[in-house]
Amino acid sequence: MKKRTVAVMMAAMMAMGMMSAVNVQAGIEDKTLVVGFDAEYPPYGYMDENGEYTGFDLELAQAVCDLEGWELEKKPISWDSKDQELESGSIDCIWNGFTMNGREDDYTFSVPYVDNSQVIVVAEDSGIETLEDLAGKIVGVQAASAALELLQSEEEGGQKELADTFGSLNEFADYNTAFTELQAGALDALAIDVGVANYQLKSRGEGFVMLDETLNTEQYAIGFKKGNDELCEIVNADLQKLTDDGTVAELAEKYDIADMVTLEASGDAAAETEDAAAEETAEAEDAAAEETTDTEEAAAEDEAAETEEAAEE
Repeated sequence: MKKRTVAVMMAAMMAMGMMSAVNVQAGIEDKTLVVGFDAEYPPYGYMDENGEYTGFDLELAQAVCDLEGWELEKKPISWDSKDQELESGSIDCIWNGFTMNGREDDYTFSVPYVDNSQVIVVAEDSGIETLEDLAGKIVGVQAASAALELLQSEEEGGQKELADTFGSLNEFADYNTAFTELQAGALDALAIDVGVANYQLKSRGEGFVMLDETLNTEQYAIGFKKGNDELCEIVNADLQKLTDDGTVAELAEKYDIADMVTLEASGDAAAETEDAAAEETAEAEDAAAEETTDTEEAAAEDEAAETEEAAEE
């Protein structure tokens, strides 16, 4: 009996240990989701004018935490040390404009949620109009970025052959510094994600342009430690809920990336959205028709009054 009791206790302890291990791996043991992000990567993650970290990805992460009852810890990281941060457990995921293409074997990825392109930004008066014009030029890129990997890749779709024509390829810790160098004339061009490029061009005003030719197309996803399927599945389910209730669309509009988001509402949610849009359109048409009728009636009354006045005269 005693042996049986001990065996039961050991089995229970093992089960608790396994549950604890899963929770630790999933990063939810203390109900805190630690998100690693580049703090200078707008519109996905950056510091606003109030000194608060914000952005499309960080607000989306907060929405997931709100659904789960978790706390969100926003942890700025050096982008070239993101793998060490994830492997050591100091962050639970990399959630910040993280390209999944070519990295599928290295991480457990969420569903892709943004279509992205790598583009080239130059000074408006640079005279550079095509990728061929970059020959002999000094091109900047963020260290450990997808753009850098692309320009170093000899695989199909890689752009090493193009990069070999550059005068040099200079790496920077962040794109804010790189843009400062471009503005000062120390760089001729920048290889950068299109979403970040659009944000920078809009916020900096005139002086920069984006080449029509792109380097490639890719997708963003949330990167979890390889094998952390539990947390990934939770977040995937929440992303679908947030797509269905319109949160994703609202944030995409706020950060001006609506045409890049790939998440789609489920059948029922999409039907409800279409019905709501149809109802809104019908109401607008009814209001317009009513306004037209009122206008016509008012015009008729004015005309009748004028006719009556003319008759009296």
